[in-house]
Amino acid sequence: MLALDHIIISGKNAEEVSATYGEQFSIKAVRGGEHADWGTYNYLAYFSNDSYIEWLGVNDLQQASSAENPLIQHLVYTLEQEVSPIPFQMALRTNQMEQYIQHFKKENIPFTGPFHGERKKPDGTILKWRMLFPTFDFRIESLPFLIEWEQPLNPAGLQNPQAITSVTYSGTTKERFTHIFQLHARLRNKNYIRLHNTKIRFTENGPLSFKLE
Repeated sequence: MLALDHIIISGKNAEEVSATYGEQFSIKAVRGGEHADWGTYNYLAYFSNDSYIEWLGVNDLQQASSAENPLIQHLVYTLEQEVSPIPFQMALRTNQMEQYIQHFKKENIPFTGPFHGERKKPDGTILKWRMLFPTFDFRIESLPFLIEWEQPLNPAGLQNPQAITSVTYSGTTKERFTHIFQLHARLRNKNYIRLHNTKIRFTENGPLSFKLE
């Protein structure tokens, strides 16, 4: 079953934005590291339901603007709108990315990737993962992307006691969402879908948001 991996919040200064959220929600964030190939860096807050918030910032705008990764393109577009830092994307965790690639091909679902990512952690170790993106126009809609980690994150001692208990989402219809991500009927219930560690509630409009409890 898919799980919510993380929610991504834009911000020109990820450290300042994470500190503001920390004061508002009583959570602790830590510096994640730098993405050398994309000109970005992040701060992270881990939660008890094996999910986290990522505050994604840019330290090299020219490099970020030329990145082929759809997430970085989406981030740059969001920052160019000059709106307040907002949640703008989410990642769904899987350990079956090859099966999703075959599903997308079989169902003629446009996609890009998988993209290989890595970042250097403050302790000098390298964290690696892959990302797969169903294709969408981020100017008018939004679809989550799939992420598969090379090794467990294992944020022992860094978890906040809260959990992301639900996500409110209006990027596409529930029917299209369940088809793209192969979610079975038993996981559907009126206006929400249950993932392994949270719920996604579907609305017709409004920004991406989440509930911490």
